[in-house]
Amino acid sequence: MLQGALAGLAAGGLYAVLAVCLTLMSRLVRVVNFAQSATGMFGCYVAVWLSVDVGLPTWAATVVGIVLGCGLSALLGWIISTWLAEADIGTRSAVTVAVLLLLISLSFILFGNKPQPFHPILDGPAFEVNGVVVSQVTVVTVVLSVVVALGCRALLSGTSFGLQLRALSERPTTAELMGIPAKPLAVGVWAATGLLSTLVISIVAPSQSNDATSLSMLVVPAAAAALLGGFRRLDLAVVGGLVLGMAQGALAQVDSLSVVRYFLPFLVVVGLLLWSQRKEVWDVAR
Repeated sequence: MLQGALAGLAAGGLYAVLAVCLTLMSRLVRVVNFAQSATGMFGCYVAVWLSVDVGLPTWAATVVGIVLGCGLSALLGWIISTWLAEADIGTRSAVTVAVLLLLISLSFILFGNKPQPFHPILDGPAFEVNGVVVSQVTVVTVVLSVVVALGCRALLSGTSFGLQLRALSERPTTAELMGIPAKPLAVGVWAATGLLSTLVISIVAPSQSNDATSLSMLVVPAAAAALLGGFRRLDLAVVGGLVLGMAQGALAQVDSLSVVRYFLPFLVVVGLLLWSQRKEVWDVAR
């Protein structure tokens, strides 16, 4: 069980970073970005194509893929900020569902429906715990999730730039009337989260199921982790991602329960949604 839980930490770190990105998007630009992992997937697939078919060095292809994922996310943010600036969060989020499906379909057309031959960026063990090897990928993803969450919290609470972002999230019209550049800031948030998503997926993809659908659907466990913090708290998003990854890893070690790990994110989402609505349900029942 310990070996499985530690093995699941790599996926947990990935979920945690994506959950932090989802939380930032929800707080700052009023979107639940269902295309969060799909833009990262597409950037990584282009990186593999550049490395395998074009012959670009792995590091250079990875950089191009990360820039592409960042650019795709920024483009989507620019479109939504331009034409859906006054739309409600449901409408803005629905657009990202369309982009998710578009990117999955486009990857099938361009690269086929088979997993891509990713070259590991990080490889080998980092250290051992009671005879259980912890990989470099696990260490980097967990540290990255914590650093990103702490960095974003410090930025939002301790800088004038963070103050502008919070004003944009809570009173967007008032903030714009006060001279805060709402659209560039919003596109910047989209670009930063796109860069982080593509970076962490490029690190973990060689050791995970790396077909287009599996990578794009990473948004589901990430959403479950973000939901633990109510799409508001970065610390709980990180905790949720790590615990979910460890739980899936531990379940994979038990033959009779291994299939449950695939449904665990959905069970967490349903459970947390029901728990969040308990007050309304009980009021109606009374």
